[in-house]
Amino acid sequence: MSKYIGAIDQGTTSTRFIIFDHGGNIIAVDQKEHRQIYPKPGWVEHDPLEIWARTQEVMEGALRKVGLLSVVSDQLPVSSDQIAAIGVTNQRETTVVWDRNTGKPIYNAIVWQDTRTDSICAKLAKQGGQDRFRKKTGLPLATYFSGPKIKWILENVPGAKEKAKKGALLFGNIDTWIIWNLTGEHVTDVSNASRTLLMNLKTLDWDDEILEILKIPLSMLPRIKSSSEIYGEIKAGEFNARGGGNLPLQGIPVAGDLGDQQAALFGQTCFKAGEAKNTYGTGCFMLMNTGEKPVQSKAGLLTTLGYKIGNQKPVYALEGSIAITGALIQWLRDNLGIIGRSAEVETLANSVEDNGGIYFVPAFSGLYAPYWKSDARGAILGMTRYVTKGHIARAALEATAYQTREVLDAMEKDSGVKLRALKVDGGMVFNEMLMQFQSDILNVPVVRPKVAETTALGAAYAAGLAVGFWKGTEELKKNWGRDREWSPKMDSKRRASLYAGWKKAVTKTFGWVE
Repeated sequence: MSKYIGAIDQGTTSTRFIIFDHGGNIIAVDQKEHRQIYPKPGWVEHDPLEIWARTQEVMEGALRKVGLLSVVSDQLPVSSDQIAAIGVTNQRETTVVWDRNTGKPIYNAIVWQDTRTDSICAKLAKQGGQDRFRKKTGLPLATYFSGPKIKWILENVPGAKEKAKKGALLFGNIDTWIIWNLTGEHVTDVSNASRTLLMNLKTLDWDDEILEILKIPLSMLPRIKSSSEIYGEIKAGEFNARGGGNLPLQGIPVAGDLGDQQAALFGQTCFKAGEAKNTYGTGCFMLMNTGEKPVQSKAGLLTTLGYKIGNQKPVYALEGSIAITGALIQWLRDNLGIIGRSAEVETLANSVEDNGGIYFVPAFSGLYAPYWKSDARGAILGMTRYVTKGHIARAALEATAYQTREVLDAMEKDSGVKLRALKVDGGMVFNEMLMQFQSDILNVPVVRPKVAETTALGAAYAAGLAVGFWKGTEELKKNWGRDREWSPKMDSKRRASLYAGWKKAVTKTFGWVE
């Protein structure tokens, strides 16, 4: 029997390939960043060919580290019967349109944070308001989602509309782009499809009425599959974007596909209704499993697909999405230069006792849950001469915790479930100051698992279930273990006062863009 499962984790700033053993432990990992392209204010793009190149490089890198790839040459070997399957997880909503015949993108990938479709969304909202498609899709009209981005590409790239009508163009989020390049199959899973604003939550299929309104041909869209099934085998065909060449792991099935946040929910083994996790990455995303029926939010959350395993019933989730969390720390590093490395922010924040009376609202690309205000912009409020860079660093970290509290309040209101503990994952969970403050401001324990790379682990679990590497979800639950737990230490009066200050600060950022 194969010893390992591989997972491609294609994120907003980098791509990783992680190899896991049967116990869910990391055996090898390789990671490479890709460029962030900012053509205009509010526009964010990636080069899909660069992402595909990085994907291949990290697969080769991780395989070499674990000794499964011994030959360094252009003709890479068919590497391994030791890897049972590959899972894919991805930055969601980021939109790629490419030529069916050449495999070349017709435009850069438009990233989930990009706000250029604001006028498209506003025009669509004139009939039926911002919640025009919410009953069918679980989502408000917002620049965040893929559908308006596809519409923008078709309307703004010369010849795109005509090519699309002839069936010559394909759309995919990054999962679809990678799976297509690996296997030649044009597919996505329910979790990614539910983030396009084009999929009907009940039928789990593309919605003809919405496609007609957005003028998107059905022929562009991938087939919607479950999150855990065999989509195809890795080939070295002429179809892929680099034009052939031998990929490692030829013949290995690609058998798992989950959007990154749903993958983290799965990797945290939140298999029961009411269980929730929060992922701290470029943005911050809290998901709560709501079971086999979609719960329509009345508090500004998204209703989304959690996952679907093979032929089993789909599992739904409520989600609160926060656009800027880890990206704010990168901004302190890259734009302001007050830290040299992201990890230094904790030391700087600990150089002061509190936030010095300031709040940092990072609405760089508007506010997501629970406000959905694309006209908001970032602000630091409460500034005095007393404030130092230590206070700014502390306020930047606290912003993540406050935004998470807003999402949790909305989630408890919608679901009627009081959260007992929050499972956390992602790069920022090793910042102990932030985790303690998060527990304090939520007034619940915060639990970090022994494997913090739960996004990649979730994709690996989905792929492993599809090929029988793991027998079922009970076996996966046995793999989960806690690494560290933080308990609340703040008194209720201080908690209420700090949070009231945050709520006041947020309202000051509304309506900034005319």
